[in-house]
Amino acid sequence: MKLIALEEHYWTPAIRDANLRLGEGHSAPLPDRFAVLLEDVGDERLAAMDAAGVDMQVLSQTSPATQRLPPDQAVPLARDANDELARTIARTPDRLQGFATLPVTDPSAAAAELTRSVVDLGLRGAMLHGASGGVFLDDLRFDPILRAASDLDVPIYLHPVEPLPAVREAYYGELPGADASTSALLHHMFATSGWGWHVETGTHALRMILGGVFDRHPTLQIILGHWGELVPFYLARADGVLSPLAKHLDRRVAAYFTQNFHVTPGGLETVAPLRLCLEVLGVDRIMYSADYPYSSGRTQGRRFLDGAPLSDDERAKISHLNAEKLLKLQR
Repeated sequence: MKLIALEEHYWTPAIRDANLRLGEGHSAPLPDRFAVLLEDVGDERLAAMDAAGVDMQVLSQTSPATQRLPPDQAVPLARDANDELARTIARTPDRLQGFATLPVTDPSAAAAELTRSVVDLGLRGAMLHGASGGVFLDDLRFDPILRAASDLDVPIYLHPVEPLPAVREAYYGELPGADASTSALLHHMFATSGWGWHVETGTHALRMILGGVFDRHPTLQIILGHWGELVPFYLARADGVLSPLAKHLDRRVAAYFTQNFHVTPGGLETVAPLRLCLEVLGVDRIMYSADYPYSSGRTQGRRFLDGAPLSDDERAKISHLNAEKLLKLQR
């Protein structure tokens, strides 16, 4: 059975270096093994895919991509990255596809680049990394990007990014009693992959719903990793409390989430959230992702889905059929 993975990262040296110069890349040093793996989109990556039983990766520029760069840098860097990605895909299109990198700090240019990337380069949508300039996607300034995605009928993968500085300091700051040798890394991981990323991204998704994004763009489709960034667990609560108050919306909160969002594991291969997402969203809105290379050595790939409590039809949808339909991979 074919397996397609949707949250699989790489980087171009030019975007990496631009973020390092800005001082706003990864706030903790990136281990050398990840830095090397992110640059490889050839033999080593394909070998890792084979080992995990992954037939296809949909590549995306790792966070924060060009989203924190000023427009005069972001626009040409995104364009060059997408051209390079298209050339990479052309070498092995049956193994690699891609999401566009967008210069979000210039929304009009980002919308134009998304259109070019999809129409001219054959990319399958875009990955966006959280808030841009401290502003979330419900803000009207980003409507050109969302409108372009809706008109093109391609999804946006909403990926975690570090919480805003004030939030990070207030919620994930100094931890009394933490061991001095690990306190800096503990602080970083608490604010990011250990918890903060997911709260931030789930909040972003709810802001998009409450901000009327899907009334303005009713066919827009968003993908969330990490089993929906906590939202499925609390969806009934959010729907019950917020829907009666959100009288400006056309639908209930839960209706937007179940009709405009899709989820992937993002490397979190555990059965309990899979069961929850099956119940809350249904099998047609679940796809697979491994979060390569960050999850290297921790994910089971094909073995996870083969061992999960799924029917053959459910397994086929999650492993490849849903992704092929949403990303139009069978055209």
